[in-house]
Amino acid sequence: MTAFVQTAIAWVTGGVRGGVDTVVRTPGLASENARLRAENTLLRTRNDELLERLARVPAAADLADAKFAHPDGIEATVIGYDPEAATHVLTIDRGAKDGVRRDAGVVTGAGVVGRIVEVAPLSSKVLVVTDATSKLPAVVQRGRWWAIGVGTSTRVKLQYVSQDAKLRPGDRIVTGEGRSFHAGVLIGRIVQVEPVNAGALDQSAIVQPAVDLSALSRVLVLPQK
Repeated sequence: MTAFVQTAIAWVTGGVRGGVDTVVRTPGLASENARLRAENTLLRTRNDELLERLARVPAAADLADAKFAHPDGIEATVIGYDPEAATHVLTIDRGAKDGVRRDAGVVTGAGVVGRIVEVAPLSSKVLVVTDATSKLPAVVQRGRWWAIGVGTSTRVKLQYVSQDAKLRPGDRIVTGEGRSFHAGVLIGRIVQVEPVNAGALDQSAIVQPAVDLSALSRVLVLPQK
C-alpha cells in the first residue's frame, strides 16, 4: 500500500470518527446552548432593571429636595402628556381622594412646574407654566420688581415689569404670593431682556424655566392655601 493510499484512508477514517463524535455530542451542545441563552436573557433583564433604577435616581433626588422644602406636599407620578402637544398639560396619579385641590401649585426640587386645573377622584391635570394660558405672579428676586409670568409654549415671558427695573440676563425669577404658590419658589432665570418701545411704561423679558419640563416623572403637589 502506498503512502498516498494510507494517508487517504486515515483521512477518511478520521473524518468519519469526527462526524460520529459530533453526532454523539450534539444533544449535550444543544442543552448547553439553551442554558447559556437562558442565562443571557436573565442578565439582559437584570441589566434593563438596573438601568431603569439608575435613570430614576435624579427624579427621586429632586423629589426629595422638594419634599424637604415642602413637607406637607403630596408626591405624585406623571402618568400622561398631551400626545399632540396642543396644550402643555400633564396628568398625575393623585386626585381628590389624595387631597389634591384645584389651583394647587406643583413643583419639583428645581422649581415651579405649574398648577392643578382639573381634579378627578384618582388623578389630576397640571397646567404647565409654559402653556400659553398660564399666568402667575412673579418677582425679579434681585430688585423685588413685580411682574406677570405668561407661558409662551417654550418659555415664560415676564410682562408688566416696571420700566425702572434694571433687568439683567441671569436674574432669578420667583413666584409672588398668590393663590397657588407662596412667595419665593423659583420659576427660572432671565435669558433675554426685550427692547423697550418708545413711550412704554413697562418692559418684558424671557425666562428659561428652572425645571426641565420635557422630562418630568415625579412632582410634588403643594397643599392648597
